[in-house]
Amino acid sequence: MDKQRTHIISALVLHKPGVLQRVSGLFTRRGFNIENITVGTSEQENMARMTIIARGDEKVLEQITKQLNKLIEVIKVRDLDPENTVKRELCLIKVYTPTERVRSEVIQYANIFRGRIIDVSPESLTIELTGAPDKIEALLDLVRPFGIKEVARTGPTAISRGSKTI
Repeated sequence: MDKQRTHIISALVLHKPGVLQRVSGLFTRRGFNIENITVGTSEQENMARMTIIARGDEKVLEQITKQLNKLIEVIKVRDLDPENTVKRELCLIKVYTPTERVRSEVIQYANIFRGRIIDVSPESLTIELTGAPDKIEALLDLVRPFGIKEVARTGPTAISRGSKTI
């Protein structure tokens, strides 16, 4: 039996309405779960890059790849090798900071994690943090005792290392 693992699938697709719905519908019909999906413009005009994080064995990956390739709007699909992939996520964290001591401590934590303070109000700070999901989780764990007012995460996006392209 094949081992379940997390797959990072990069797909170059036409950048037009309905493509995301068609891709997610394909996963739904086949009973595959999308753990995360990000979409954004690519280096090619009228094309978008989808980064899909899905879990399954090699058979599931093969099915996902075959089904994606059947969609007219999908130009190219590749399973990215986790060892040769740069994977990052953006997170905005609004933390309750009612006192100068708490504010100072939260700023120190943000600096240690190379986060940026992007908004300040009388009782909160908003931190912008980019990095691997485990780095984001680590900062969230540190500031949670102060009181997290709000969190917004993009989910991971990825690109292959070096000169290789999709």
